Amino acid sequence: MSRWLVLLSSLVFVSGCAVYATQQFDALFGAQDVSNRVSSVDEAETAFYNEQVKPILDTRCVSCHACYDAPCQLKLTASEGIERGGSKDLVYDGTRLLAQSPTRLFIDAKSPDEWRAKGFHPVLNERGQSPAANLQGSLLYRAIALRAKQGAFTQPVLSDDYDFSLARDQQCVSIEEYSQFEQDYPNWGMPYGLPALSANEYDVLTRWLAKGGKMPAVAPLPKDLEEKVVLWESRFNGEGLKAQLISRYIFEHLYLYSLYLDDGEAHRFQLVRSTTPPGEPIDLIATRRPYDDPGVDRVYYRLWADPEVKVQKNHIAMQLDEARYARWQSYFYETDYQVTQDPGYHVDVATNPFKAFREIPAHARYRFLLDHSQKTIMSFIKGPVCRGQVAVNVINEQFWVFFIDPEVLYNKGSADYLEDQAQNLDLPAIGSSNTLPLTSWIGFSEQQKSYLSAKAALIESNVGTKVPLDLNLIWNGDGHNDNAALTIFRHFDNASVVKGMVGQQPKTAWVIDYPLLERIHYLLVAGFDVYGNVGHQLVTRLYMDFLRMEGEMNFLLLLPKEDREVVRKFWYRQASQTIKDYIFSDYIKVKSQSQIQYTTDDHQAELYRKLRTRLAAVLNHEHDLSQSKLSLPQQEALLALHSVRGGGGLEHLPNVATVLITQEGVPMDVISLIHNKAHANISSLLDEEAARLPNEDGVTVVRGVLGDYPNVLMQVETVDIADWAEQVASLNTAADYGRLLDRYGVRRTHPNFWFVSDAIANLNKQQKPRESGILDYNRLENR
Repeated sequence: MSRWLVLLSSLVFVSGCAVYATQQFDALFGAQDVSNRVSSVDEAETAFYNEQVKPILDTRCVSCHACYDAPCQLKLTASEGIERGGSKDLVYDGTRLLAQSPTRLFIDAKSPDEWRAKGFHPVLNERGQSPAANLQGSLLYRAIALRAKQGAFTQPVLSDDYDFSLARDQQCVSIEEYSQFEQDYPNWGMPYGLPALSANEYDVLTRWLAKGGKMPAVAPLPKDLEEKVVLWESRFNGEGLKAQLISRYIFEHLYLYSLYLDDGEAHRFQLVRSTTPPGEPIDLIATRRPYDDPGVDRVYYRLWADPEVKVQKNHIAMQLDEARYARWQSYFYETDYQVTQDPGYHVDVATNPFKAFREIPAHARYRFLLDHSQKTIMSFIKGPVCRGQVAVNVINEQFWVFFIDPEVLYNKGSADYLEDQAQNLDLPAIGSSNTLPLTSWIGFSEQQKSYLSAKAALIESNVGTKVPLDLNLIWNGDGHNDNAALTIFRHFDNASVVKGMVGQQPKTAWVIDYPLLERIHYLLVAGFDVYGNVGHQLVTRLYMDFLRMEGEMNFLLLLPKEDREVVRKFWYRQASQTIKDYIFSDYIKVKSQSQIQYTTDDHQAELYRKLRTRLAAVLNHEHDLSQSKLSLPQQEALLALHSVRGGGGLEHLPNVATVLITQEGVPMDVISLIHNKAHANISSLLDEEAARLPNEDGVTVVRGVLGDYPNVLMQVETVDIADWAEQVASLNTAADYGRLLDRYGVRRTHPNFWFVSDAIANLNKQQKPRESGILDYNRLENR
């Protein structure tokens, strides 16, 4: 009882202080009102913002303030996010019992007034406009001023006063509470736990904020681009049930993508649902999920110009051009079929794509997804979650992904047996965003068992005819599409998806067919609600276990049948009996023999080699060290790390190290060091650490930036590459890792931090002009 009294007293005290501070601010500068910020922006102010202010915000602030995991929901990726301000409410809350109302920028409110009504507080001055008021009443200014007052760091590792954990207790104070915050947390200015802005950067932001923090409206689109928008919107809004259902299918899969209509980088679009047809201003339909009932008789699919700066962690780039349109036309219109009815948006139908889109041939849908399969898979990592542990702690650290050839199981013009079975597979979103996990999981489990039994029976009855268990089962990208093989790297609570068979031989691999690919999307992208309750998030995670096991099962079918259970047992060492009962049960077994001829004793390694040979013409090599500017001996020194195994030393490495390679101090290239953490199994939901096998850890070294959330930056001179690699290979203790950082690390406190950060960003953009974006620094370590 005494603890509650203390807490209550503290809340009363803080509330009283806030009220007093508000009265003080009101007396000095007038009452807060968003209308005080309404003012014109002249040509000189526009140029000043675009040329001087915005580059500082993008390179020094957005790295921490973007997407759902922006501290205090303060998104600095666009002027609308700055005007919206911050909030004390958490987006990520693994304990909430009821779903939360979404607060998506541009979607769930359309003006600062509406955001204030939702509890967001301003970070720019909304009182009387004067230089003094604009600075003292601006959280942005007070935050950078607090950091400037602190000065340079005096020690390499910051004290425990700093909290860099993702689940930290965020101090989302309003301007009225900031004076107390400055006293309580004198070292928490911005950039938080990073070197302060330079004198020039500080001066530019101060001058901008003193004049009211004016931000110009987005410039209109060039005329030629407007014409392309008109063309594509006409394509997305054809008449008739068939055209409308196809457009709905495309939208539900591409709504998160950044769509480009030209060869430049200045303009990108998102496909949105609008109540208004092309030619009229977009009236965005704001629903929790892309397939929720829009509440109108006719939905129009429109291209909305995205004003946000590119952030790599949620950027999925796609070019809309005539070649892509021609392929879409061939997928969806080459086969003669009829759409007889609008499936509607009832939850029982809309949450299950096999029901909603059953009149579009499965072959067409699968072809559409395969055409850009990297992006299809990437969506569940870069999509509705920025902090993806609920989605990615169900996958291994590094594995390869292959796909069933659509001409094998999904012959044009024919209904597919697996498609019919999948009609009975409901997904967790059928329970909305408020789900009771246990009862839901039992029901989904039984459905999945029935589906796998039917799938096993299908394979058994068709081996050697329609479903050969040989390499012809694997899609070869039609000889030209490099989406045929993917590599997924997990970095604890986030992941990367890249093209090619990157890195050393993985422990596991998946083979994905159409029903599996579609369910991954509707489970983790279209159907996942980051604002959902704990039950929704838990059931989503548990269901993904089924899908992972199914992908693994498909891969194991290519091995000799006597190997399958042995390999599966190795993958699931120390798993619970419940998991073992599931994965070794009859409904997941296929007794038919693989028709691949093996000549060695290590069948899994041989299978990987055969797959590499089959896909050689389409394998992507952009992350190979051979594509870097390093010499052959330097490449060999780095590649030698791929044979190093834990021994207890590699466990001290972070998940991702982004390494700037310099030659006499001049930036030359970037490599990434990926820590592949070994597990006995990855079926544990809550105690992942108990399944860790540090002695089996490995690392992968690749060219370029791989991973959107570096845990540490490093700088290595070309002449020191062999020494750096040797130090990594010989790690034994945490002290060894500390010495590695002492020599090569660019810690949060390093005076050259921003130089290295900018150099990595520039090289990343040069190497991947369209796919690259601002990296996220919320996961930078402090050690």
